[in-house]
Amino acid sequence: MTDTNPGLRVAALDDDPDFREYLAGTLESFGHDAAVFDTPAGLLAHCEATLPEVVLLDIKMGEHRGEDVLAALRGRWPKLCVVVVTGYPSLDSMRTTFKHEAFDYLAKPFSAEQLQTVLQQAADRYGLGASPQDRLRGELGRQIRVARTARSWTLKELSEASGVSVSQLSSIERGAHLPSLESLLAVAEALGPKPSAWLVAAGF
Repeated sequence: MTDTNPGLRVAALDDDPDFREYLAGTLESFGHDAAVFDTPAGLLAHCEATLPEVVLLDIKMGEHRGEDVLAALRGRWPKLCVVVVTGYPSLDSMRTTFKHEAFDYLAKPFSAEQLQTVLQQAADRYGLGASPQDRLRGELGRQIRVARTARSWTLKELSEASGVSVSQLSSIERGAHLPSLESLLAVAEALGPKPSAWLVAAGF
């Protein structure tokens, strides 16, 4: 396990003031930018102003329903990494987690090490902590590879259809290089999807 990527923007919603203090201190000790909130309105307003990379969401809060907040986050930011947190783990909580495609599930009380592990896994999965250029390279490469595989094309066949060399296509799919605009348009025209769809998938 490598150290957790530094500088992640993490927001947390929890109705327990002591636990919010614990989360803020623990996250900041890892080098993250932590913002903690006691109401869904505060969290959502923060997301609108500065979208975090990870949200830690208490699913069981007195007057507020974490399930509703999770649904609102998913509706507005479908690719946002959300980790569900609860002091009352149950089968229903797990169903909610998977229904709304939360990244993971943490049962209170959890250790700083458990939180660190989940954040590292999220960073690895979503490319968090990487520069926008790194994320764009990685996601464009993945989208092109998925579209090519869906057609059961080899790199050579895509090269023949797009006019982009096999070596360049291989480099693009590995996320080693960004394609030029001309190459991106040629590849997209050959495969079918609009380049804008790939850019949206990459968070742009």
